[in-house]
Amino acid sequence: MVKFNLDEFSDLFENYTDSQDFYVDPNTAPCTPIVTASIYTALAVVYSLVCFLAVTGNMVVMIVILYNRRTISSTDIYLLHLAIADLLFAVTLPFWAVDAISGWVFGDAMCKIISMLQEVNFYSGILLLACISIDRYLAIVYSTQSHKQKRPFLIKLVCAVVWVLAIALSLPIQYDGEYTLPGSSRTICYEILDGESADTWRATTRFLRHSIGFLIPLAVMIFCYSVTIHRLCQTKGFQKQKAMKVIIAVVLAFLICWLPYNLTVLIDTLMRSKLIDESCDRRNHIDRALSATQILAFLHSCINPILYAFIGVKFRRNLVKLLATKGIIKQNAASQYGRSISSSSESGLTSTTI
Repeated sequence: MVKFNLDEFSDLFENYTDSQDFYVDPNTAPCTPIVTASIYTALAVVYSLVCFLAVTGNMVVMIVILYNRRTISSTDIYLLHLAIADLLFAVTLPFWAVDAISGWVFGDAMCKIISMLQEVNFYSGILLLACISIDRYLAIVYSTQSHKQKRPFLIKLVCAVVWVLAIALSLPIQYDGEYTLPGSSRTICYEILDGESADTWRATTRFLRHSIGFLIPLAVMIFCYSVTIHRLCQTKGFQKQKAMKVIIAVVLAFLICWLPYNLTVLIDTLMRSKLIDESCDRRNHIDRALSATQILAFLHSCINPILYAFIGVKFRRNLVKLLATKGIIKQNAASQYGRSISSSSESGLTSTTI
């Protein structure tokens, strides 16, 4: 989330008086009014739609995994925590949808809570994606009994470390608070930074976000999945091709959703640090790019259930089994689907395909 200090904010908006003529995204500080009421409405609709899809998809993932917890695997545990992270992230979106329409109306305390919740699940989600890539790397490249017999306690400990690290990295977001724009009745939720150390603090927190929140997990994913694809290329059969398609989809989805936003934030950081000359025209372009790429990043919480669960053979089999148990589909249809899955599987690779 792009931040700025209080003095900068007041100076930029001291000449604006009509609250209907401008909108300030919590992540940006435009030189001139650039967002219209129709864009606010569009943002609210997109946030609401993403929330619905993410909540629905991740709830299904959690139900299926917990229903089959007696046969839960290491990947299932990571998927469960990832679904929780995406679900909690989605819960914050209705607040930002309301904020897009009418400004922040939930008070200072909720500003801190919602910002903290969103930041925690941003870090935990991306770190869990890296953990899943490592898990798939170990399962496919080192497909030995030792990996299959890993104690669930170790996996749960890794997940606990991820959540603790995510909370620790999110503590700076507690500088968030509500602020009423000068000469306007509109209230926003953003990070209040003031004093000589504001720029240093901002640069430090953004460095952590760029490195731990994107570059390091991306490097881990690229390494693990590159080696995994190389290993699969040495394996013949249909299941090898299917596993490779899933891996490529995972990496592409991550890059498409998060790379544009992180690059835009990086440019904004360089601009605010005076390493790139800033003008109102450039500022407005960056502001528009931040809004667009942030929506794209939010969509990743909807894509995760599809990539990591619905494509997976094991998940689909368990989902069909659950639907048959609850009487939603017929038992013979479930049995026929199970036989088709078994006939298309080869040499145990199905269990290692997300």
